[in-house]
Amino acid sequence: MASLQTSLLISLQIALAATALAVIAGLPLAWRLSRPGWRGRSLLDVAVNLPLALPPTVLGYYLLRLIGRDGPIGVLTRRLWGGTLIFTPAAAILASAIVCLPLFVQAARNALEEVPPEVHEAAQIDGAGRWASFRFISAPLAWPGIWTGVLLAYARSLGEFGATLMVAGNIPGKTQTMALAIYSAVQAGQQGTADLLAVMLTAVAGLSMWFGLRWRRRGGRAL
Repeated sequence: MASLQTSLLISLQIALAATALAVIAGLPLAWRLSRPGWRGRSLLDVAVNLPLALPPTVLGYYLLRLIGRDGPIGVLTRRLWGGTLIFTPAAAILASAIVCLPLFVQAARNALEEVPPEVHEAAQIDGAGRWASFRFISAPLAWPGIWTGVLLAYARSLGEFGATLMVAGNIPGKTQTMALAIYSAVQAGQQGTADLLAVMLTAVAGLSMWFGLRWRRRGGRAL
């Protein structure tokens, strides 16, 4: 039971950190993609959404080449800290963030695109800059869609498997998430443990989404 609780705690920690990272990186991307009429928009759109089209193992392989011993980030981390991010919780967080990033960006972008252009024009006439216009006008108006993106990213990162296995491994007590623990239980023929883990993961994901949607409704933003 202790190992199950540890896997659950690791899953929650990685999912929360990955979601936070996806939001930090994805909100500027969503804002930029919601603005039409600039060169390179289609290329950025493809790059952001590419993780949805590629198998997680392919994403994990690219990330492995990036943060591995001879990768550009791997070389940097070896110089700074004497090691790489491979087989660490940081690698699992990075992998989950990359996988869930497109879900957040798409939801936030759609919400930002629904903000009437006249609102931005009026803000600019009043002297508001881009940051002020986003912070005080666009973000509050688009908040329901942005929060939906947060929930989708969190749910996706909570169940991430392929990319995480490639770069973080399946180390009990360190990088073994619930999804990886289910895989290990199945491989070991422990059907009872696998059933329990699957039910626990389903319950955690479902309750997280339920509480998240209730919180959004309580803010006066019904679905």
